[in-house]
Amino acid sequence: MQLVVPDALFEAIENRRDDLVALTQDLIRIPTLNPPGANYREICDYLDARLSRSGFKTELIRAIGTPGDSDQYPRWNIVARHQGARTGDCVHFNSHHDVVETGNGWTFDPFAATLQDGRIYGRGTCDMKGGLAASIIAAEAFIATHPDYSGAIEISGTADEESGGFGGVAYLAEQGYFNPERVQHVIIPEPLNKDRICLGHRGVWWAEIETKGRIAHGSMPFLGDCAVRHMGAVIAEMETTLFPLLATKRTEMPVVPEGAKQSTLNINSIHGGEPVQDEAYTGLPSPCVPDRCKMVIDRRFLMEEKLPEVRAEVIDLLDHLKSTRPDFDYEIRDMHTVIPTMTDKNAPVVQTVSRAISQVLGKGPEYVVSPGTYDQKHIDRIGRLKNCIAYGPGILDLAHQPDEWIGVDDMLDSAKVMALSLKELLAGR
Repeated sequence: MQLVVPDALFEAIENRRDDLVALTQDLIRIPTLNPPGANYREICDYLDARLSRSGFKTELIRAIGTPGDSDQYPRWNIVARHQGARTGDCVHFNSHHDVVETGNGWTFDPFAATLQDGRIYGRGTCDMKGGLAASIIAAEAFIATHPDYSGAIEISGTADEESGGFGGVAYLAEQGYFNPERVQHVIIPEPLNKDRICLGHRGVWWAEIETKGRIAHGSMPFLGDCAVRHMGAVIAEMETTLFPLLATKRTEMPVVPEGAKQSTLNINSIHGGEPVQDEAYTGLPSPCVPDRCKMVIDRRFLMEEKLPEVRAEVIDLLDHLKSTRPDFDYEIRDMHTVIPTMTDKNAPVVQTVSRAISQVLGKGPEYVVSPGTYDQKHIDRIGRLKNCIAYGPGILDLAHQPDEWIGVDDMLDSAKVMALSLKELLAGR
């Protein structure tokens, strides 16, 4: 059954085109870089003023004591709620306000928010301030055209998604902000493309492996034991046994892109020997055999895999080396774990957004799962709220890239999808 859409709703969104552009540009021009967590209060204050003018009741919440939180870089979040005329469900739009470092290779100023040929360029346009702006425009247009709606609308701008979300959604979930009795439907406007519904994400296991050695003079390495060579043996064993094994593991999850349908492992970093000196240091290193080497691994796993099995594959590899390689010794430390999550296709928010996409774009959506994680993990595992998806404008491949951009027309289309979803969930068909 197709939604019956009043022309007024689409017209209200189209009439806000210039406002959508200006709002997105304003958000980009606040450089909320993470790390270290800069300007979080500034962007929350901006959103507070904007949403208060639109009739939302706002709360600014600092995630005190979470990783990264300090007096210099406090982890600020905003949750804004607009109450309808009658009781009903609450629809929550959650966007993170932090952005990653700019990196090199830009031809546009990363924080100028340049508008050119229907695109806004800048760090965070795609991931995900364009989605945040689209959700605000959608909510404001819906409220203006359906002032007697039932239920409530919430919009949040949260911290630290790019570094795990512990100072943002995880903290709010622990405080009850995603309790299913308070919120019934969650849409996260991550950039998964405007014709896709993202149902969830793969799992993560980050670990640090340390190989042990013995220090000695670099001119007499035979008197020491090189920890870097031991780590080289670890990598060689991974190449021989672990990477081929992971390539055989495939999932039924609709993960995109195609390469992420298998289990993967990334060697995130490796360092052995003396600490890296400050850039101002111009001397040579001392001639020592490295007595330690550390490697961080980033293992992404599938719904069909269990975390103990994922860990055991690496530990068994290390134990094999310990039993076969002279003087090999190691330690391994868990750093970060995320269990895979995937919302059922028949969940109310999935079906509602699917119908809205069909109405706006003239075709049904593609259902996907993200190769990396996002804040759905905390809403699911801590908030115990399963009725959650990612849907938003922007091309996923542009995230974290130089000359990141978002299309204005894509934001408008996504805003229409979000507004239609609000109409079905809060104002009937």
